[in-house]
Amino acid sequence: MPPNFAGTWKMKSSENFDELLKALGVNAMLRKVAGAAAAKPHVEIRQDGEQFYIKTSTSVRTTEINFRIGEEFDEETVDGRKCKSLATWETENKIYCKQTLVAQDGPVTYWSRELRGDELILVRDTSTPYHRQNFLQDFFI
Repeated sequence: MPPNFAGTWKMKSSENFDELLKALGVNAMLRKVAGAAAAKPHVEIRQDGEQFYIKTSTSVRTTEINFRIGEEFDEETVDGRKCKSLATWETENKIYCKQTLVAQDGPVTYWSRELRGDELILVRDTSTPYHRQNFLQDFFI
């Protein structure tokens, strides 16, 4: 039985977000706006076995993804490029998702979400640098 990622999550800490956006080619003005907007994301995860719904809300943008582990789905990278994504279990508590760009060139990206104790750890990567956010379920804050 897969671990239960379901819940409402609030960010506890974040590191390297600006560096990730810079590596993706996002200009300084947009990085500043994105950094401010992403300072306090609110994440809602619903899960039914290996079927996931993840909604991430900030003051500027809300994104929603629906996917099943092992099945390709449409998504956008953190900088808004359209991609095909495939999520798989990397470990019993960690989902790894490779993102393949649909129309344009750019760095290969992926994200992972891992349950570690009472934390949800989100990592976005382009090989280097990575962006890491740690979340606690709402009732812990």
